[in-house]
Amino acid sequence: MRATRSKPCSQAGPTEISARQCLNCAPEAIEPNTVKSILFLLATVFLMPALTPVGRAADRFTPEPGFLSLFNGQDLTGWCYLPGDKFDGKQESSDARYSAKDGVLTVHPKTPRQLSKIWTTQEFPKDFVLRLEFRAEVNADSGIFLRKPQLQCRDYLVTGPYKQLQKYRPQDWNEIEVVVKDGVARCTCNGEVLEEALKLPPTGPIGFEGDRGQMEYRRIRLKVLP
Repeated sequence: MRATRSKPCSQAGPTEISARQCLNCAPEAIEPNTVKSILFLLATVFLMPALTPVGRAADRFTPEPGFLSLFNGQDLTGWCYLPGDKFDGKQESSDARYSAKDGVLTVHPKTPRQLSKIWTTQEFPKDFVLRLEFRAEVNADSGIFLRKPQLQCRDYLVTGPYKQLQKYRPQDWNEIEVVVKDGVARCTCNGEVLEEALKLPPTGPIGFEGDRGQMEYRRIRLKVLP
């Protein structure tokens, strides 16, 4: 029986050619342009996943029973600078100092350094438990407002004032819990006490300060106590 020779790729129909067939062809049967096409195809298949930028995955956290989210993760609904400057449905504050994306509320740095404060439109007169997570850039300085008084929220081991913390994770997510009872707040970070008895006024909103460096907040939720 006479051996048959593969049809050159340049003569193959559009449905007859594949990368595997071409690689099995005799070298002289593959035209230069076809070789380039094959190499481009292989590069696209094997290299593009490594070169494609990976975005931050959306946070799909669900609050514990009894807790309500103060931040929806998508925009700044429920937050404001002043009663007349609300950010409902907006992904950025009016000056772009605060933004919402993929479950994270980001406090952006500003040059020259300038303080700013964002507040919930709601006030909280009853006892409550507030939980949230934060991630601080190196030497970042922010704060959490509890009915207006401030709990320092910073890159603690660098900026203080709680440099003795053993469980703080630099440039990683850390959990703050604030338990408010009878006008006094007990505040912890990853279970370690920050403030044992921070005095608060009878009512007021929750807020975040923008001061130095970038700070990120997520999973901001609150449970009203009976």
